[in-house]
Amino acid sequence: MKYSLLLAFCFIISASYGQALEDRQHYVAFRTDVDLEMDGFLDEADWEKAEWSNLFVDIEGDKKPAPLQDTRLKMLWDDENLYIGVWMEESDLWATYTERESVIFHENDIEVFIDPDGDTHNYYELEINALGTEWDLMLTKPYRNLGSPINGWNINGFEKGIQLFGTLNDPSDRDSCWTVEMAIPWKALSQSGPSFAIPKDGQQWRINFSRVQWQLAVEDGKYIKKINPATGKSFPEYNWVWSAQGHINMHLPEYWGYLQFADQPVGGNQEYTPDPDSPIQEALRELYGLQAEYLAAKGHYATSLKELPGGSKYKKWNPSFEVSQTRFKMAIDSSQPDKKWYITEDSRIWRK
Repeated sequence: MKYSLLLAFCFIISASYGQALEDRQHYVAFRTDVDLEMDGFLDEADWEKAEWSNLFVDIEGDKKPAPLQDTRLKMLWDDENLYIGVWMEESDLWATYTERESVIFHENDIEVFIDPDGDTHNYYELEINALGTEWDLMLTKPYRNLGSPINGWNINGFEKGIQLFGTLNDPSDRDSCWTVEMAIPWKALSQSGPSFAIPKDGQQWRINFSRVQWQLAVEDGKYIKKINPATGKSFPEYNWVWSAQGHINMHLPEYWGYLQFADQPVGGNQEYTPDPDSPIQEALRELYGLQAEYLAAKGHYATSLKELPGGSKYKKWNPSFEVSQTRFKMAIDSSQPDKKWYITEDSRIWRK
């Protein structure tokens, strides 16, 4: 019982819903058939053909002002890799961490989050600073569900290139921008080892990008974090993201954007097609949040919609409940014949 209550408070944030489904970003990545050199220039013909994403926004979306500096990205793919190119406007290039697996986000960085099957479990995080220092890890499940970060996981075969348009760690001038170009092997993003599969045409993954940016001051000719005189501590960092989360928390994978793969050469005309089951998944996630609130209030999970405050909203979905003292599983019929969507108390969602 104590574990269940602790878990409820850990993921109660899910009950205060994040960015709406229709407001999440999406990107269609097309195939490349050229040998992309990971040098950070993004100057090959296929990169030129690839469309830029929308500009990044604050992690909380419209609740906060637009970022002070612009960020945008492109993506491509082939049989070996997912390619990502990121451009970041930057007036003060700053990075000091040089040791791999440092906590990169304690300084300015760019971060990539990938959940290939969209079930919110066993997803990947990569952080890179302007020095090219990396921190890559896998999350067994979100922190709210007491997930564990696996720092020993590495993106084997990962390649990157960085270009700095300015002078790193020099406060005496104004810089322009920096770019990161990366190749992430499909093998590294698979739990299936040698039997991994490349994405199929039209397949969708969940993905998001976060740029952590700190307010800076200058002391003894060096950048330092700007101190808030009211607290005596540094001002909190900015979190600028591709697809707004609605919360200051990147570890809510259900609010990430959508990456759709097009098995056409870059420059093709395939458009993003929303999954017709997306509203079903949203309903289950909202019910998951209501279960969290119910557990926190009652000490056990609800066994029917009638018990859940606001549960009548979900009658049209006719969800089924399987509940024990410490666990639950809810299901709703998929639009695919003889298939159902399931969600459990640890936030995992899947179709079977």
